[in-house]
Amino acid sequence: MKARKGREKKAELEDLGDVLGGSTFALGGRHKPEELTILAATTRFTRKEIQLIYRGFKQECPTGLVDEEAFKKIFSQFFPQGDASKYAHYVFNTIKRKQSGKISFEEFLSILSKVSRGSVEEKLQWVFGLYDLDGDGMISKEEMLDVVGSIYDMLGRYTQPQIAETKTAAREHVNRIFHQMDANQDGFVTIEELVQWCSKDEHLLQSLDTLDTVLGG
Repeated sequence: MKARKGREKKAELEDLGDVLGGSTFALGGRHKPEELTILAATTRFTRKEIQLIYRGFKQECPTGLVDEEAFKKIFSQFFPQGDASKYAHYVFNTIKRKQSGKISFEEFLSILSKVSRGSVEEKLQWVFGLYDLDGDGMISKEEMLDVVGSIYDMLGRYTQPQIAETKTAAREHVNRIFHQMDANQDGFVTIEELVQWCSKDEHLLQSLDTLDTVLGG
């Protein structure tokens, strides 16, 4: 019995190691795969869910590392009705390694865990990082306009109601909400102001809860 469990565990690690072990080949280093139990302990996914996520990751990213262009291609498959490249660029920047410009499976799993299973605070931290394009700890109106504009471009004809001019619609949207979020009216939104604004909107909090990913138990 013990021997069989040992073989099963080894098979799991070899399977997971295909992508984790190969992931640093492009970086010129040897990357030892983390055991499923460690990944399960450091994320909010079960061992079975991690295996399911890994299989999808490996199918799209056989080398184990994702650069921005590959990420855009993957992301665009989910939004074929519009242009998702700019929004995918912003999302990629919240995950990527600064030096390599690539995403490993561990990093992908970590951010997916926070966004889909994290607390409201963790989700809002990620949203804030998405909009804070220059990383200065504040969201300017121009940064919000860039990101909101990319969302409208991504949704394309599926926006309700349908929008002919996405740039105009994005600007109207930002003009409508930015001053509400900017509590002290200094022209910037801080993480505290974002949390305060979102906490007043029950629908927004519910939408954060819908980010949870059901992968099967």
